Amino acid sequence: MEPVRQSIRVSVGEAAIDPGALVAEVARQDAGATVLFLGTVRDHSEGKQGVTHLEYEVYAEVVESSIAAIVDEAAERWPVLSVAVEHRSGVVDVGQASVAVAVSSAHRADAFAAAHFIIDVLKSEAPIWKKEFWPGGSEWSRGS
Repeated sequence: MEPVRQSIRVSVGEAAIDPGALVAEVARQDAGATVLFLGTVRDHSEGKQGVTHLEYEVYAEVVESSIAAIVDEAAERWPVLSVAVEHRSGVVDVGQASVAVAVSSAHRADAFAAAHFIIDVLKSEAPIWKKEFWPGGSEWSRGS
C-alpha cells in the first residue's frame, strides 16, 4: 500500500471565505470524514453589545508560515488526508466568517481532533490581532 499523500493549504487575506469550496477542496475518495470549522463575527463580546465589525491585522511576512507550522504539527499527530485553513485580514462584518479550518481524514475522531487542535493553537499563536468595533468604542486584542 502506498503512503498517503497529504494536501495542505493555508491562506490569509481579505477575500471572503467560501465554506463550500473548502469542503470540496479537502474532499477525497479515501476520506471517511470531513470537518469544517467556521469562526464567524458575532454581534457581542465580553462586556460589549452591538459589535458591528472586526478589523484583523496580520504580520504578513510570517502569518501563513506560522499557521502552516501548526497544520504540520496536527498532521504529525493525526492521520489527516487534507487540510485547508483560511483567515481573513482587514474588515469583517458581523455574520461573516473570519476563519475556517477544513480537515479530512479516514476517521471522524482524527478529523475532529486535528481541526480542534489547529483552531485552538492558531488563536493562541498566530500573529493575528483583531479590533472590535461597537457603538461608542473600539479595542484591539490579540487572537482571532
